[in-house]
Amino acid sequence: MDVPPTSSKTRRAFEDLAEELAGRGVTLSTMFGVPTLKAKGKALGSLWGDAIVFKLPPAELDVTLQLKGAHAFDPMGGRPMKEWAVVPAAHAKRWRSLAEASFAYVTGGRA
Repeated sequence: MDVPPTSSKTRRAFEDLAEELAGRGVTLSTMFGVPTLKAKGKALGSLWGDAIVFKLPPAELDVTLQLKGAHAFDPMGGRPMKEWAVVPAAHAKRWRSLAEASFAYVTGGRA
C-alpha cells in the first residue's frame, strides 16, 4: 500500500482536528502505518496524503462523494472500501462535521 505524501499544513489540520475531538474520547493512533482518529477503539478517520479518509453512514457517504475531488477509498486499487470516502484538503472546512458524523456512526452516537 503506497501512502501518498502529506504536507505539513494538512498534518497540522489533522492534528488540530484530533485535539478538538479529544474531549469526546477521540484519540490519535495509527492504523496500517497512517495517523488515525479512533473512538472506542474504532477508526473514524485517517490521514491520507493531503486528505482525510472518513468512515461514514450511507446517506452521508453519498453526499460526501459528490464533493469535488472526493472519492471512494481504494488503497490497494480495484477494491474500494464500502463505507470510506477520501475528502481532500480543499474541503478542510467540512472535516469537523464529517468527523462528527463518523464518530456518531462508529460509536452509535455515544461518547
